[in-house]
Amino acid sequence: MDFVDSSAWFAYFLPIDPHHQHVRSCFQTARGPLVTTDYCVDETLTLLVARGELRRALEAGRAFLQEEIAQLHFVTSDQFRRAWILFQQRASAGWSFTDCTSKVVIDELKIKTAVALDAHFQQFGILVVP
Repeated sequence: MDFVDSSAWFAYFLPIDPHHQHVRSCFQTARGPLVTTDYCVDETLTLLVARGELRRALEAGRAFLQEEIAQLHFVTSDQFRRAWILFQQRASAGWSFTDCTSKVVIDELKIKTAVALDAHFQQFGILVVP
């Protein structure tokens, strides 16, 4: 099982992104199912719209909700609270709240690999590709 961060999703859905082909290749060679969270979906869709890619955001949203490309994990209230604690500790290092929710979910699901372009994932203690 590989976790996918919004940074990788953005590159995946936007063909002009310099990391697009590499991320697609990572997805094709994944060893198990891809997993992401509702927070990563939110970030991805918001970023696509902010970059003027409404059509791609709508296509991505449909793919996420139909779980065509990944299993969608909804952050629980307990995970949210733990992410808040982590955020208070790591925000000064540049971690976003979404990073913190991702870290909590990765730990809880015992995920060992993530597809992410976000440098903060290197600090999670897991294998990060690309």
